[in-house]
Amino acid sequence: MFRVLAILVAAAIALSACGSGDDGGTAQAPSQPPAAKASDFPSAKGRTLGQLSEGLRQDAVLLPSSATSQMAEGENRLGFVIVDTANKRLEPSAVAVYTAREDGTQLRGPFVARKESLEVATPYRSAQTVSDLEEGKSFFLAAPEFASAGQRIVVGVAQVGGEMVLAQPTMALTVGAKGGPPDVGDRAVRVHTQTVSDVGGDLTKLTTRVPPAPELLKTDFADVLGKKPVVLQFATPALCSSRTCGPVVDIAEQVRAENGDGVAFIQQEIYVDNSPPKLRPQVEAWRLQTEPWLFVIDREGTITARFEGVFSTGELARAVAAVK
Repeated sequence: MFRVLAILVAAAIALSACGSGDDGGTAQAPSQPPAAKASDFPSAKGRTLGQLSEGLRQDAVLLPSSATSQMAEGENRLGFVIVDTANKRLEPSAVAVYTAREDGTQLRGPFVARKESLEVATPYRSAQTVSDLEEGKSFFLAAPEFASAGQRIVVGVAQVGGEMVLAQPTMALTVGAKGGPPDVGDRAVRVHTQTVSDVGGDLTKLTTRVPPAPELLKTDFADVLGKKPVVLQFATPALCSSRTCGPVVDIAEQVRAENGDGVAFIQQEIYVDNSPPKLRPQVEAWRLQTEPWLFVIDREGTITARFEGVFSTGELARAVAAVK
């Protein structure tokens, strides 16, 4: 089920790259304010998606950073990039997203996006990130709201070269589905994660990251749950269907090193023996249908933040600071 996203894989490369250039030091990645305000975009009030589209160029695509497997009623986190119909990355000066039913009715928005950085400081870059992902160092982040459960689409309106361009959706999203991964406010699912001692010191059995990040592999999640804050990440840098796992594992390692005192950071691989398609029991216990995922858990064992797909060092550092 992790490889059902073939339509997105090639373009998702543009989402993930941290690049191979040397930035020389710690990558500072604060949240960027929106480049525009809602009044800079067409209003959804009283309109259908077809009416919103009138007069707009329609030669762009909105690509989510993952399958966004669980959208909830209310506010959601959506990371994405905008590409043209040839999968070439576009760099809009501003973007807003809109939600609608698949027939274009119940249009809501605009929800203005902000730009987030995927930069990772040089000491924390893995071989996967450096060699494979070199096309982009940022993504857009929006907080669309859904009024009710059901199938919905998300489209973008991007300001490109002084023009408004409609960014078409790639898929319908299911809002309010039951049985998905634990959400913010839920208790974390207690699972054992393997450590170095379980594999005779062979870190390659615990991670596909090159090189392994030992500090992410030394703690059994079950031993620290409910005793200290934890960052639990499900990601497979070498086997990631969206190719976003390498950068976000690097980001977790950077935040651990720079801001992680008193917090346990754990990377959990996806596949048994690091060989698809059989899922590790920890992944099944957390009911994950996509990757990567990261959960921030407080010392009482409650999930306080979760990230599906890409996120920035700034986003994760702020989430970690909130539970320290």
